[in-house]
Amino acid sequence: MAGKEISMRAVVAGFLLAAGLGAGSLLAPQQACASDLATDKATVVAAKTAGTVGEQGDGYLGFVHGSADAATTAAVSDINAGRKRFYEATAAKTGVTPEAAGEATAKQVFLKIPPGQFYKPIGGSWTKK
Repeated sequence: MAGKEISMRAVVAGFLLAAGLGAGSLLAPQQACASDLATDKATVVAAKTAGTVGEQGDGYLGFVHGSADAATTAAVSDINAGRKRFYEATAAKTGVTPEAAGEATAKQVFLKIPPGQFYKPIGGSWTKK
C-alpha cells in the first residue's frame, strides 16, 4: 500500500505543478500524503524563487546551475515522476506521445512563470523571465 501512496503522491504532485495549481487544491486520502506534497511544492517554489530550479520545455523541472541540495533534489525528483505519469496518462487518453503532452504543458506553464524565475525552452538555454 505504501508504494501505491507514493505513486499517487507523485502523480498528483506532477499534475498540480504542471497545471500551476497549489497543494491546497488537493483532497488527499491521507494527511501524510498531502503534507508531503505540500512540502515538495514549497521546496520547489522556494528553489524557483532562488533561481536554483526552473521549468523546461519538455514539461519537467530542471536545475538551472546543475545541482541543488538533497531536499530540493528529492522534491524535484518526486514532482518530475508525477509529471511523467501524468504525461503518460494524458498520452494514453489522447493518442499523443508523452513527450508531446509534456511539451504542450510546458508551453502553458511558461506563460504563468513569474518575473525573476527561470525557464529553458527546448533547444535553448536557461532564461530569466
